[in-house]
Parts: sequence; structure tokens; C-alpha cells
Amino acid sequence: MNLLLDQSVLQVGLGESGLACARWVLAQGARLTVIDTRETPPGLQELQSIQPDVRVFNSVGDLNWEFNRVVVSPGLPPSHPLMVAVLAHAAEHATSVDSELDLFADALQALQQSRNYKPQVVGITGTNGKTTTTRMVECLAQFAGKKAVAAGNISPAALDALREQLEADDLPEVWVLELSSFQLHWTKRLKFDASTVLNITQDHLDWHPDMQEYAEDKFRIFSENGVCVLNRDDSLVANVNLPTGAQPITFGTSAPVDINDFGLIREGGMLWLAQLVGDQEVQTSARRKKQEESEPSQKLLMPTEALQVVGLHNASNALAALALCQGLGMPMAKLLHGLRSYQGEPHRVQHVVQIDGVDYFDDSKGTNVGATVAALNGLAKPTVLIAGGDGKGQDFAPLVQPVSSYCKHVILIGKDADNIMSALASTQIPCETAATLELAVQMAASKAREGDCVLLSPACASLDMFKNYVHRAEVFVDAVRAIAADRGQPC
Repeated sequence: MNLLLDQSVLQVGLGESGLACARWVLAQGARLTVIDTRETPPGLQELQSIQPDVRVFNSVGDLNWEFNRVVVSPGLPPSHPLMVAVLAHAAEHATSVDSELDLFADALQALQQSRNYKPQVVGITGTNGKTTTTRMVECLAQFAGKKAVAAGNISPAALDALREQLEADDLPEVWVLELSSFQLHWTKRLKFDASTVLNITQDHLDWHPDMQEYAEDKFRIFSENGVCVLNRDDSLVANVNLPTGAQPITFGTSAPVDINDFGLIREGGMLWLAQLVGDQEVQTSARRKKQEESEPSQKLLMPTEALQVVGLHNASNALAALALCQGLGMPMAKLLHGLRSYQGEPHRVQHVVQIDGVDYFDDSKGTNVGATVAALNGLAKPTVLIAGGDGKGQDFAPLVQPVSSYCKHVILIGKDADNIMSALASTQIPCETAATLELAVQMAASKAREGDCVLLSPACASLDMFKNYVHRAEVFVDAVRAIAADRGQPC
């Protein structure tokens, strides 16, 4: 393909998504110019190995505006001065402004015309649970006999994944794309056969001006005539205005009330994933069955205990994954087999070890308040919580209810420790601060008793103390292992 042959493209930003776009537009025959706020953006060296004479600028004023197309990276918000200037010049010169996902959509359309390639495209967004649900859908689709590839915000970038599959001549039947609100904000042309917004809680208000725009960008994932999977436990999501012809399916932690919806039912002392179904086979005699109209009935699919991921929030993610896959026509029996096999993602309420009857969980990826609320409600056990970091301007008030219900003690670290402590004052749950995460783990271990959990779920970003959330998790796990070794239980 040479979709951009002889076009002049301005790439705005050279992070992971921007570098993927740059590689793609060069492979499609374009002439590339890069503009970035950084003198030496992280992807520059790799880009120069592909196009040694690539031009990189830091100011729109330095550009000779000769572009057929502008491609924007999701890292820069529309309000950033560089983005404001780029968009103004694009409008003045009637230059199209596209995202990575628009280029991905153009490529799929070209492949349909040239190869009759018509994959199913699944889109997954939400404040929390995106990566887990994306990997679940990829796993379930593979168990259903489909070649499926996950990409997007999850990494690799969608265009990198497409380029790799084209080079291998092994295009998938199903694309499973994890998408952030940043990515969706700029995207105009990509349509989804099935999509979901898992939940919406306060996050990224350093990028979006307010919660309304944040939610509106999330809802851009829903496509006309597509399967739209809605979390009925989230009022913002449940009440969204869907596009024309959309096919809604809901999921939630309550029993499903409409046919084809998913939920949870307690029966026989166990909590079950369930679906409300109609038109069931009804036994009409001892020797024969007859298909006839029947009252809708609750179909128990599998007990939540059979999942290898813990917590009510992960049961909810599993329901969303089932709804997406069944909505695309995949057989339920194979989907359930896949769900039993899915082992979870690192740093997302990941069990580390049990020491003296206390379970230690790493939820370092819980970088916002909603994630920590979900982790506490999901575990639903007596917990010593370790939280804190850079709160990014969030309101910590939603922590009050789950902390009151499940926490014995809270230990706070990082930049916003005092703000979280103030928000939790009404709970009367003991709160302390720790200078380091290692000290916080030692303090938590001294407070926890057999049957309790120690949960690292920061509700905050990590960059005030760590390189990233993975580094934070590594420090936590090392500290937990040191305690295990001290107590003669090395792991």
C-alpha cells in the first residue's frame, strides 16, 4: 500500500503513538516533518534510523506550512499552546487533522477494497478495567477459534500492530483496541462492530477541561449499528444517548433484567456470572424436546470462583468481555472456556504472596480514585490500604465509603498524602503517613492480622516518587518479599 504517496505530513508529538504514526506514514510514501515540545523527543533516534534527514521543529513559527495532512498524538491536550497553534494553522490552510486511529481506519478501508479484508473491530474504553477487559476479549476470541490481536493504548500502538501483521501476511479476524479518552478525542473515522465504556470516574482533568468533555470523548467509541455494551451500574454510562441503530447490551453486578443482558446472581451459596435469556428449549415430554416461546430465564454461566482474577470489579470486566464477544456471534461455551483460562494482568489487584495468613495485593496500576474504590469493593475483605502519590487534582471523597466499609488502617505516601488524609477524616479509620513505600509496607505488615489484606492501590499517579507505576510495583513487591524472608517464608 502507498496510501500517502508524495503527501507532506506534519506529525505532532513523538511519543509511542506519534512514533507509530511516523513509521506508518513513511512506509506509506509520505514526506514527514515532526513538531514536538521537546528538543530531542524519545522516539527521535529510532525515527532518524528510518529517515536520517527528518526535520524536527519545536515551534509552529519555524514551519513553512506546506502540509497535506496533520497527524496528532494523544499526549498533547487541545489546550496546549503548541496544539492551539498547530490547529489554527491547519484551519487557516484547510489542512486535514487526523489521529493514529483515523490512519488505521483508512488502512482497513483500503485493505477491504484491495483484499476484501473485513475484520471485526472491538473498542474498549473506560476509566478503569480497560487493559484487563481488552486482554480478556483477545483471549476469549482466540478460544472461539478467531485470530485476534490486541493493540492501542495497551501497546503495541494500533498502526505498529497493523504494520507487523501486514509484514507477516497474517492479518487477524478480530482487532481488540484499548482506547483512551485522549485517543478518542481526535478520532473521526474508525467505526466499531462492538464497543464498551466500562465506567467513568474522575480522571485526567489535567488533560480534559471538565468531566463532561471527558465523558463525551469516551462515548465517541459507540458506532452506528454497532453492539454497544453498557455498564448499568454507572449512571453516566447507562444513560448515554446511543447512535442510530446501536444494539445495546448491559452488564452489571446485579441480576440482569432485560433479555441478553449480563449480571451476577447468588445461588447455591455461590456468586455466578449470569445472562437473561429467552426462547429456551423446554422439555415437553420424557423423550423429546420442542423449541417454543418461553418466559425469559436466568442462565447461570459460571461461578465467579472459577475466575483466576479476584474481585467483584474483575467479575464485572468478565461480563463486559462476554457481552462483547457474544455480541459478535462467538459461541458462549468456548467463551466460558477461555474465561476460565485467563490469568490476569500485572499490577492490577495482582496477588503477590500470603504471609502469616495475610494476603498482599499489588494494584499499582490503580492510578485514580475509581480504581482504588473498585479494588476495595472487589476484594471486600478487611484491608490495610497503602495509597498516595500525585493525585492530579482529583477529588478523594469517593474513597470514604469503601474505606469505611473495608479498611482497618490506611497508610499514605507521596505528594497528596495530606489531601487524602483530610478527605478520609470523617471515616475515623486510623491514617498514618510514611516517608517511603518500603516503610509503608513494613507498617502495613505490622497492622495486618490473619485473614486481612494488605493492598497497594495508590489512587494516584507515581511520578512524584517513582519512574512509573511499574517501578512503584517493583518496590512494593521487593518490600513484601523482604518481610516474607524475615519471617522465614521466602517467596
